[in-house]
Amino acid sequence: MFGMNVKEIDAGELAKWVNTTEAGLRVIDVRQMEEIAQGTVPKAEALPLHTLPAKMHDLSKDEKLVMVCRSGARSAQACMFLQQQGFSNVYNLRGGMMGWMQSGFPAYRLA
Repeated sequence: MFGMNVKEIDAGELAKWVNTTEAGLRVIDVRQMEEIAQGTVPKAEALPLHTLPAKMHDLSKDEKLVMVCRSGARSAQACMFLQQQGFSNVYNLRGGMMGWMQSGFPAYRLA
């Protein structure tokens, strides 16, 4: 775990969440656009980490937010940042896209 209490979920749990189309779930990929272009998790939205402070007003504290990056480090930073801004329903994808792929899930291209 990282400094603050960052809640983590694993790839299998995220796949379940995405497949049940849970209301109020948003998956945010915080990698650079060229990384995201190589594939991401289903229903992910691109929101590169450096744009998060400017874009966080687009996120709702009522939503369940799952942060994704390559390995889980940048997404953990995103989680900590959002928690400092008063977001409590924030989750980090453990292992990031590497963990997602190692779990046997496919990467999706953003539409």
